[in-house]
Amino acid sequence: MFFDPLYMMLMLPGMLLAMWAQYRVKSTFSKYREVGTQRGWTGAQIAQAILDQRGIRDVRIEPVNGFLSDHYDPRDKVLRLSPDVYQGTSVAAAGVAAHEVGHAIQHAEGYAMLRVRSSLVPMLNITNKLAMPAIFGGFILMSFGQALLGQAAMVIGTLLFAVMVVFQLVTLPVEFDASRRALTAIEAGNMVTPSELTGARKVLTAAALTYVAAAISSGLQLLYFLMRSGLLGGRRN
Repeated sequence: MFFDPLYMMLMLPGMLLAMWAQYRVKSTFSKYREVGTQRGWTGAQIAQAILDQRGIRDVRIEPVNGFLSDHYDPRDKVLRLSPDVYQGTSVAAAGVAAHEVGHAIQHAEGYAMLRVRSSLVPMLNITNKLAMPAIFGGFILMSFGQALLGQAAMVIGTLLFAVMVVFQLVTLPVEFDASRRALTAIEAGNMVTPSELTGARKVLTAAALTYVAAAISSGLQLLYFLMRSGLLGGRRN
C-alpha cells in the first residue's frame, strides 16, 4: 500500500475534494458569521423556537466547546451548539442551529434513514477498531510470503471497512433532509429574511459538501482495498 501508485491514483481525487470541502465550509461559515440577522435571535433561541413550533418538549439545548462542533445526541435528546452558534446572532448561526434541530425533528418523527444510521453505530464502533489493523496485517503477511493468510486478513478487513462506507452513504440523506427541514422551519417561522435565508442555505450547502467528500474518499479507499484483497478483479501485486 505504501508508495503504491494505484493507491495514490485512487485517493488523490478524494483528498483534494475533502480539502476543498473543508475550505468551503470554513470560508462560508466565516463569511456569514459576520452577517447578523434582523431579528437578532441567537442560535439557541432559534433552536428553541423551532422545537416549540414542532411541539417537541423533551429536547434540551446546551453549549459545547469547539468550532462547528454542533450536533444532536439522540440518546440523551440534547442539542449541543458551539459558542459561535449558541450565542451567535448571525445568519450562519441561524442555519447551523436550525440544521441540528432538523435532526431532533427526524428523531421525534422516526425518520427511517436516521433509524438505519443509528442501528449501524454499534457495529461501526467495532469495525472501526478492527478494519485497518486487519488490512495492514494482511499487507504485512503477504510481504512475508504468507499469501493465503494475508489475503484472508485483507478480505476480512475490507468487509469491515465497508460498514463505514455504508454508514457514510446512509448519512448523506440524513444530513440533506435535516438541512431541508431547517430551511423550511426558519422560513415558515419568519425567523430570517429572504436574503438571510439564502445565506443560511449557502452555509448548509457547504457543510453538506464535507459529507459528500467523506463518502467519496471512503468509497475510493474501499475500491482500493477490494482490488488489493482480490475481491474485485483478482488480486494485484
